[in-house]
Amino acid sequence: MAIRLGEASSISEGAMRVFDLEGTRVNIAHAGDAFYGFEDTCTHMGCSLAKGELDGTVVTCACHGSQFDVTSGAVLRGPAQRPVRSIPVTVADGELLAEAPSTVR
Repeated sequence: MAIRLGEASSISEGAMRVFDLEGTRVNIAHAGDAFYGFEDTCTHMGCSLAKGELDGTVVTCACHGSQFDVTSGAVLRGPAQRPVRSIPVTVADGELLAEAPSTVR
C-alpha cells in the first residue's frame, strides 16, 4: 500500500526529509533525478541518519561515520554491520508516494 507524502518538489536535490510512516521513521533522499526511501535509524547505534550528510547517493551518519548507499541500504563503511531497510518510493503526477513499511521486508 502506497502512502502519499506530499509534493515531490518539497524535497530539493541533495536533501533528505524524514516522515513518520506507521510509526517508522522513514528518510526520503532526493539524489539526482530520483527519490530513495530508507529507515532513518543507523544500524550501528540508532542515530538518526537525517542528522548526517547526503553526498550523491551516500548518507553518512553524524554519530560515528557509518555510510550507507541510499539506493539499496547497503553498508559502505562501518562501524555499522547491517544495512538499513530500503523503502520503495515513486513519484506519480508530482506526488511522492512511499510503500508502507509494514509491507516491505
